[in-house]
Amino acid sequence: EMLSLMLGFGIISRLASGFIADRIGGAGTLLLGSFLQCLALLFYIPFDGLASLYIVSAFFGLAQGGIVPSYALIIRDHYPARQAGTRISLVLTATVLGMALGGWMSGKIFDLTGSYQAAFLNGIAFNLLNMAIAFWLVMGRRRKPVFAT
Repeated sequence: EMLSLMLGFGIISRLASGFIADRIGGAGTLLLGSFLQCLALLFYIPFDGLASLYIVSAFFGLAQGGIVPSYALIIRDHYPARQAGTRISLVLTATVLGMALGGWMSGKIFDLTGSYQAAFLNGIAFNLLNMAIAFWLVMGRRRKPVFAT
């Protein structure tokens, strides 16, 4: 039930992220989503009651749904259209591999520590890295004009 709740809210987030990206761009959407996902992971640490875990799972779903779609927008903002297919494929492949590694890593951390707290901290660390990259994209780079060819 908790996973269904999280994934259901992820669908809502994925739909809403398009509207958000129209206003703040793909990199801004990535930055916002990563920050909210980081916050949600932080909330998992102190709460262990069933009701609070359902609430945090719903919040996590809202946070994570718009992250992956923003990658395609970021690529399109920075590269010509003729390169988009290859670059998006590479980024999404890396994303899926990262998610698979993250699931395995969290299980391994739990096996070693007997707790998910360190696994959540690991997730927070990777979100902070993602936020730093998104911040660099938002603040450190100017958009170059791209043209369809």
